[in-house]
Amino acid sequence: MEDDVLKNIGTIARALDAIANVEFKQFDLTKGQYVYLVRICEHPGIVQSHLAELVKIDRSTAARAIKKLEASGLIARKKQPGNDKNKALFPTDKGLAIYPTLKRENDYSNEIALTGISETDRQKLLALTKQMAQNVAADWTLVKDGHKRPY
Repeated sequence: MEDDVLKNIGTIARALDAIANVEFKQFDLTKGQYVYLVRICEHPGIVQSHLAELVKIDRSTAARAIKKLEASGLIARKKQPGNDKNKALFPTDKGLAIYPTLKRENDYSNEIALTGISETDRQKLLALTKQMAQNVAADWTLVKDGHKRPY
């Protein structure tokens, strides 16, 4: 049963990511960079390490995406008072201008994915997937810190 759930979640995630990569090419956003931009717009001033943890990706992958977003003029890094090491990430005006389109796409994709599912079941699904995300986050942290899972 668990295997089927994860396969379905993976299929949904890959399909929506592929669609978004095509649709957001007009903004010079590729390979999931839109996820980082959305999170930076939602959390202006976030530092790279927190962004990587929020997206559940390794720091080097996040660093590459952030570098590309900065080169495209979609985000800016700013020094934090008293902390020269971790620069805060902010969307630029250019980044903020495309955020509403990214948000509309997300809302549309959610609605398409949930078509035919009652509001009660939607709420249950949200609660269940939040729990799944919390469960997986613990293993993600364990493995990220160099440990092995006991399977």
